[in-house]
Amino acid sequence: MSRAVGSREIADARGYCANVLREQGFAVSEHPFEFSAFAGRWAATVAGLLIPILATLVAVAGHSRAAWVGIAAVVLALVLLLGRWSSAKGVLGAPVLRQGGINLEAVRGAEPRVWLVAHLDSKWQPVPMLARVAGVLTLGVGLLALTVVLFAAPRAVPWCLGLVWLGAMPLILSVVGARNHGTLDNASGVATVLDAAARVDRSHALGVLITDAEELALAGAGAWASEGRVSPRVAINCDTIDDDGSLVLMYSGSPPSDLVSALERAAAAAGENIRTLYLIPGILTDSIALAANGWETLTLSRGTLRTLGRIHTSRDTLATMSGKGLDGAARVLARAVMELG
Repeated sequence: MSRAVGSREIADARGYCANVLREQGFAVSEHPFEFSAFAGRWAATVAGLLIPILATLVAVAGHSRAAWVGIAAVVLALVLLLGRWSSAKGVLGAPVLRQGGINLEAVRGAEPRVWLVAHLDSKWQPVPMLARVAGVLTLGVGLLALTVVLFAAPRAVPWCLGLVWLGAMPLILSVVGARNHGTLDNASGVATVLDAAARVDRSHALGVLITDAEELALAGAGAWASEGRVSPRVAINCDTIDDDGSLVLMYSGSPPSDLVSALERAAAAAGENIRTLYLIPGILTDSIALAANGWETLTLSRGTLRTLGRIHTSRDTLATMSGKGLDGAARVLARAVMELG
């Protein structure tokens, strides 16, 4: 079943997670928060419309100074408004489309240094994540090419604009619904975290965070980290563990070298292949929100290009995966926690 923010289904799933964690000896608590759903629901679509429209206006304006001044004023106003509503603070404080969510926090031992994180909510979109990633890259290439040829080779401008509009289409279509089961994204990550927590020896302090509203601009992780109750430490986010493919570590900002090394050693000991890369453009994970609040963090995933082709679509169901990739990921997480902790 889909687990939309605020739904009965996500409440039932959260209750199941709480019971499992209590049985593992964790002290469990719920932490409600409020946020604006504008960025998560509409920012991509609005940006997908505005960017090619403005690019087209720029191309049409040519050398007209008055046109450039007008376009610049419009761009500045839109950037300020959308940036304010779509920033980390804006997601929590913007006055539009207010909604509530609930994070689940579990602690075993005193002041754990290491936290395992996974988001519980799910969403459906008309286009898979693979199309969105391809769209973001195509849009970037189109804008760069347009900047180069605008005055140097005007005849090539229509081709560049076509590339910009082509790249924008997946963003325009990135409206949010609730038509999939969210098995891969991210019941698989939650199951892996629960399994890993059970494998960690109880002599090691451990924190577990099951976030809400990750699919709506990382609102849950951002709200939890900004509360300040837990000082920034180490967090391993687990998002999307498919049956096939090697394990992948993804980070934003500066590489968390110590954390990467610990997970690489854990993977070698568990007989798992693992690779590290910078977070792919067009993909958002809770580790971004945590890193922005001072945490040493990254995201662990497993999959292939076919995995990206299922995420956020109606094909993300239990029938499309067996779960055979979860065990290895859980073993790696547990080993890394016990080394880091």
